[in-house]
Parts: sequence; C-alpha cells; structure tokens
Amino acid sequence: MNDSTSRKTLSLKPKTGAARSTDTGPDGERRKRSGARARQAAIQERAQQVRDDAPAPDAPAARATSRAPGDRRATRDERNGAAAGDRPRRARAPREPRMAETFQIFAPCPHGLEEALSLELQALGYEGVAEGRAGCHFQADWTGVLKANLYSRLATRILVQVAQANVHTEDDILALARQTEWERWFGPDHSLRVDTSAIHSPMRSLQYCNLRAKDGICDRLREREGARPDIDTVRPDARVHLFLDERQATLYLDVSGESLFKRGWRLDKGEAPLRENLAAGLLALSGWTPDAPLLDPFCGSGTILIEAAWIALGVPPGIWRPFGFERLRPHDARLWRHLKEDARAHIAPRLDQPLVGSDINAAAIEAARANIDRAHLSPDSIRFEVCDARQLPPPAEAGWIVTNPPYGERLGDHDADLWPQWATQLKQQYGGWQLNIITSDLELPSQLRLKARRRYPLHNGALDCRLFQFELVSAGYRNR
Repeated sequence: MNDSTSRKTLSLKPKTGAARSTDTGPDGERRKRSGARARQAAIQERAQQVRDDAPAPDAPAARATSRAPGDRRATRDERNGAAAGDRPRRARAPREPRMAETFQIFAPCPHGLEEALSLELQALGYEGVAEGRAGCHFQADWTGVLKANLYSRLATRILVQVAQANVHTEDDILALARQTEWERWFGPDHSLRVDTSAIHSPMRSLQYCNLRAKDGICDRLREREGARPDIDTVRPDARVHLFLDERQATLYLDVSGESLFKRGWRLDKGEAPLRENLAAGLLALSGWTPDAPLLDPFCGSGTILIEAAWIALGVPPGIWRPFGFERLRPHDARLWRHLKEDARAHIAPRLDQPLVGSDINAAAIEAARANIDRAHLSPDSIRFEVCDARQLPPPAEAGWIVTNPPYGERLGDHDADLWPQWATQLKQQYGGWQLNIITSDLELPSQLRLKARRRYPLHNGALDCRLFQFELVSAGYRNR
C-alpha cells in the first residue's frame, strides 16, 4: 500500500454527459426505445395512465352538484354511453407502499452466519430482529427495505412478506395467491418467476405447490388488469418466493433480484471462489477490524481482501449493482438516488492498514488484480504477490490471517508436507497473529499441530465446513 496520503484508494467513476440517455433525438422527435428500456417505459406509462384515469373519492358527487340545470355537458361515462359496459374494466391504480408502513422481512444468509447477520441488522438500526433458520427476521419501512439491500454484507437477499395463512391443500395455496394484492407491486407488463421451498411441509409435490401459487398470481392480475404476466425463469422483473412449513404458507416478494452476494465486481472467480457474503461473514466471525493488518496467504481471486477493503472504506456492498425493486411499480427513483448519494458521501478515501494477499498460482493473482479494478479500488489498495505461503514474511508485527486454503479435490497433488511446513513458518515468524481458516478438512488442526481456540460450523455452498480460530505464539501451543 502506498504511504502517500494524497492518493485515493477508491476511485469513483462518474458517467460522462455523452453517455446519458435522452428522450428526444437530434430532429426533436421522441426517440423510440427497445428491449428492457421499452418495457420499463411502458410499465411507467401504464401506471401513470391508471393514476390519471382513477377518479378522486368524492369526484362523482362533486360533478353532480356543480352542474347547473339544463347544462348539456356530459360526463366521461355519459359520453361513452352504453359502449362503456362492453369494454374490459379498467385497472385500478396500484396502491403504493407508504413510507411509514412497516413490513415483515426475512433475510436469508449462509448457514452459520445467523448470529453475525443479526448483529449486523441491529447495528444498521432495524427493529424486531430475530434469528431464524439460515437467516433473520426483522421489521422495516419501505426506506429501510431499500437500505437493507444497499448495506447488508451478509444477507443473501431481502424478502418482503406479502401474505401468510394456514394451508391444508394445494388449492389453499391457490386461494391465498389470488387474494394477495399483486397489482400493488407488478402487473401484466412485468415478467414473473415463482420459487418454492419447504421445511417439514405435508404437501406431496413442491412443484405442484409452485404451480398453484403461480396460477393464483396470474389469475389475480388477469381479473384485475385484463392480462397475465409472462413467465421468465432467467431474468424476471418480479420474483415471488413461496415458503411452506408444517401448517402455514408464506408468500414473499423478492426485492433484491439477483443474490446480494453478487456485488457487481467479480468476473474472474478463480478455482474455488468464496461467495462475497460468506467472505464478509468470515471477517465478522474472525474479529478482524479495519484498524489491524490483514493477510490472506491463499488469496485466490482476492474475494476476502476486496471485501475487507470495502468494509474498511465503508463502501456499501450494493452501491454499484442493480436491484429487483427498481423494476417494481412502487419504485421511487428520486429516493433511491438520494440514499446512494448519501452512502457515497460517507466512503473513506484511503485505507489505514495494509491488506496483503499471496498465492502460488500466478493466474489467480492476475485475476485478483483485475477484480480490484472492477471493485473501483486503486491498484495499490491491496498488495497482491505470487508467493508460496511457506516463504511469505509477515507484513506487520501483528495482525489477522483470514484464509480459504486448498482442501479436498482442490488440494490435489500438493506437497504432503504443506501443512507441517506452513505451521513451522507461522510459529517462527507470526507470533502474536490471529489465524482464521475455513476448511472442510476437520483434521487440519492436527496437521498444523495447533489447537483451535474456537470453531464455527459453516457451509461453503454444499460443503460442510468449519472456521477454525488459532492464536499464534512463537513457541506453539504444545510448549505453552
């Protein structure tokens, strides 16, 4: 890391004026849109038309009393005459969420990070936070929903509860979906995806339950707005999650879109990448804070260190990525822009402590350096180098090691003496450091000849892992 205080660690890249889109072409005519922009424009125009056509609550009475006797001016319904009854009923204006309305939220996360996520949500100021199975429940208004997407480093997505009821059969799921005000959030102009998960549910087929929920949503919109949405399982505008347990069905609206661990910067994933929210969880469980040096001697594509840099600088994990709620009817672009501008104003310009990563694979280091640029970090914000962990000198007198070393198939034909030799290096040169290793090899502590101070059960994808914590001393635990 460069010691110069004048160089910024984070680079903000504003859009140039030429890159901004306009609604008119050079000849003054309205520009025709295509693709996703055309669909978004159609959604906004339809919602505005519905709001304009919806009468005020007292409008009919006001018109009736204000017309003088003999006034031949006809109302809109009178002008339309009997033909009005032959046309489909016009859709009602969607009910937008009030800023003070409180929603019940569920934020899923990787197994083992529930407590860390609970502490994160409480630190962000949310109320009613309660740990659940692979996630946390909490309460928030609509602004809080947006902030949770913007600021949470550990959540996988943000799910807003829209309906819940006891169910006994698949038809009960259909009825629940038809009774829910989906037109409040999306309509026939949006594409839809429905996912179903269950724990101890008596339903025989989750696929059929998923179909019943989808049919209920589409039937509701067809009845209210005259058409049903298209199904898109790849990039839908609206995502609905159905969760079933022993007695109840709960319908959630996924306002995140793509999973929150996709920060928008990682294209080079390396051989065995950690998801970004799991990497942030390792840092939270390790006890590392930005005022201490951090080392990853098996850094791969640099996920742990880039997450650490964003934490140290105060970069919100969602600042440079799109979200699902931006395509929903209630989206307030001005409010969302204000929240992001406020977040950017609190980003620190530089790091105070060194972040160092090494890997014996030169291609992995190249991928890590490319990821730095996409993460809007300056090239010298994290020091990456090609080096064998057994020969890497400590970058400071004391600090934290947080790493995801090779294990299982990834370890392959590595030197059989890797762990004993690396342990010798740690004991000789890293006294006073805190060592944190995530691995699926439960025998790793014995191979390192170290006694774990603490272990956390975690899941890295489908792998059952442990985060082992060691306090390194020069003489080793055996002599101590």
